[in-house]
Amino acid sequence: MIDKRVSSAADAVADVFDGATIMIGGFGEAGSPVELIHALIDQGASGLTVISNNTGSGEVGLAALLKARRVTKVVCSFPRTANSTVFPELYREGFTELELVPQGTLAERIRAGGAGVPAFYTPTAVGTPLAEGKESREFDGREYLLEHGLTADFALIKGRVADAHGNVIYNKTARNFGPPMAMAARVAIVQAERVVDPGGLDPESVVTPGIFVERVVEIATPVHESELVAAGVSYP
Repeated sequence: MIDKRVSSAADAVADVFDGATIMIGGFGEAGSPVELIHALIDQGASGLTVISNNTGSGEVGLAALLKARRVTKVVCSFPRTANSTVFPELYREGFTELELVPQGTLAERIRAGGAGVPAFYTPTAVGTPLAEGKESREFDGREYLLEHGLTADFALIKGRVADAHGNVIYNKTARNFGPPMAMAARVAIVQAERVVDPGGLDPESVVTPGIFVERVVEIATPVHESELVAAGVSYP
């Protein structure tokens, strides 16, 4: 079996290229891979398309990547929350494009992409501005919209524990988007608080099998996004 451990977050994202599409885990800070995102900022890739549940908080993590003007398009469900001050300005300026996707549809588009399903029909967003320009079809008297599966060049994911083969266990809501993103990306990169030797995980507890993960990096004491935001930290 391949040992997928890398020595640092910088090494983990070293080959991210300009114009790449990147899925970033989230659904709360339990799944926000802040260290990987900050390493990506330091690495310098630009012209990125980011697929995520939201646009980050404060000026750290994903919001910091946006602030550095590295992201030209965002595909997300919640572009603005209480602490998301960076993206609205970039959107109004016209620098960063937004594709707004209902949360359930976003999750299913990612899952479909990872499963090799090119598209599916859903009733969500019928009769709203989000339906404009989309193919529709009627099933059993109800209208549905065609939505396309999503894939990415890279996925940045936060796990609780991983092993050297890339098997991952998550912390609470981190598993909402982490597992399908690992399946939908060509290169899935996982940061975990602990990376154990093969055999160190209960196989019944593994959520993402190592076959879907290319790299794992141990971040023993990950920062908490909410604490950084509360302290007014700005990265870099």
